[in-house]
Amino acid sequence: RENSSENILSSANRLLLHEGRLMLAESTRLLDVYLFLFDDFLLITKIKRNKKKYGGSDTSLIPVCLSLTPELQSFIREGRFCTVLDQPIPLDRLILKNIEPV
Repeated sequence: RENSSENILSSANRLLLHEGRLMLAESTRLLDVYLFLFDDFLLITKIKRNKKKYGGSDTSLIPVCLSLTPELQSFIREGRFCTVLDQPIPLDRLILKNIEPV
């Protein structure tokens, strides 16, 4: 929802527990996603490539926030970004199951 997306990360008490890249099986295709596990919800984002070029071929000049993980910093330097794939999943509604690798 557009109106709630502005406040999605606004809680000062929210903790980021883990983050990382994953392949998500979606019906007939695999999606390259980046997950953010907070202490109250799981946020799934889709990794996209920025179609705009930053002035010149030297992407090391692109400003990067130092609080980002090295992996997210490299995404930005490569011209990638993350967009929210779906609404955050509250942890009290999340069920995890182990499955055999495909």
